[in-house]
Amino acid sequence: MSGHSKWASIKHKKAVVDSRRGAQFSKLTRAITVAARDGGGDPDANATLENAIRKAKEASMPKENIERAIAKGSGEGGEADAIESVLYEGYGPGGVAVLVEALTDNRNRTGADVRHIFSKNGGSLGEPGSVAYLFDKKGAIVIDSSRYSEDELMLAVEAGAEDILTDEDVFEVITEPSDFTTVRKALEQAGVEMDSAEMAYRPSILVPLDEGQAGRLMRLIEALEDNDDVSAVHANFDVSADVLERVAG
Repeated sequence: MSGHSKWASIKHKKAVVDSRRGAQFSKLTRAITVAARDGGGDPDANATLENAIRKAKEASMPKENIERAIAKGSGEGGEADAIESVLYEGYGPGGVAVLVEALTDNRNRTGADVRHIFSKNGGSLGEPGSVAYLFDKKGAIVIDSSRYSEDELMLAVEAGAEDILTDEDVFEVITEPSDFTTVRKALEQAGVEMDSAEMAYRPSILVPLDEGQAGRLMRLIEALEDNDDVSAVHANFDVSADVLERVAG
């Protein structure tokens, strides 16, 4: 997974910075609203909501904004019912498979926007099912390997994690979706600081890219992530961490 977990860490840190500037608050609010609508307004009984709230707090979203988003999602009818989850599939530079998660109140608008971003940045939007089979939905927790040893993270396995991967200068703790919250809380209680912790589509095979292709792919991904309706982007690239630092910086 050369460089891939490193990308998760870089993305997380950039997203927190952007959110503190207010750039991502609308996305975080929408994620909380939809999670509360789909699974109820109690974060203790709704892992998706609990995770969305945690991300909002990391981004310093005011408590009243969070509570308002939960109330909006938990209420009957209204704006929350108009939002739907859509998964777009496509190809980036070098033939990399790209999955785009979106939360939208207008599927036609978002689909057109995503298609335009792909074509403008050297990619192409594919048909449903064209690349999704190359990914598995997993919990992924990224931890700085310079601060902890693998032995110190074995408590995650004891809490239900299925694997701990070493990827250049980070560890990545992998869980089944149902075990994600339990494992993350076990690490939190042990005082382990995490670079990122989220549900993600993890690739089963990776496509190697040179630095030029990696730069073009990062521009595509950043353009997709800048879209107001896009909540997450996943791709099955293989790039060394030092190249990734340069092109994603």
